[in-house]
Amino acid sequence: MDGMNLKQIVKDELNRSRFEHTERVVDTALILAKRFGADPVKAEQAALLHDICKCWSEEKLKEHIVRGDYPNDLLQYNKELWHAPVGAYVVQKDLGIVDKEVLDAICYHTSGRPHMTLLDKVIFVADYMEPARRFPGVEEVRQLAESDLDRALLKSLDNTLLFLIQKGMTVYPLTLSARNNMVEQVHQS
Repeated sequence: MDGMNLKQIVKDELNRSRFEHTERVVDTALILAKRFGADPVKAEQAALLHDICKCWSEEKLKEHIVRGDYPNDLLQYNKELWHAPVGAYVVQKDLGIVDKEVLDAICYHTSGRPHMTLLDKVIFVADYMEPARRFPGVEEVRQLAESDLDRALLKSLDNTLLFLIQKGMTVYPLTLSARNNMVEQVHQS
């Protein structure tokens, strides 16, 4: 399936503001891919598809998770996480994309995971810091991403955890594991 067809499929699935966000994530992912040596074709594809299920209803996402092969505890955590693993499944089953690296980057773009690949990091950070994002800490992530993707990712994870804690929300264990793993990686470099 070519990029133009994929773009139309994504556009049909998303509302206008979410599609515009997706376009900015694609642009940001391509910049980061070039800067840090990730495959630009995979970066563009994963960025384009990362939010394909973001506009689905909570009920539709939940139904998909209950019927599918997802972590048992996923429904116990913030519904903002759900669209990522469901999206990866939909991209594989409905669009026929089988590149594991692309699927994983989509799947983990909200939670992170330990031992993230370069593509995982590019998509996570691009989604976090795309130019229209405005929240405390995003400028620091943008500055870090000029030269150090790992430190930018770690700061993104730290900011996410602080936000969740300040709001009294639960923290998905995979996100905490991703953060701990990034601390180790950053301190070893």
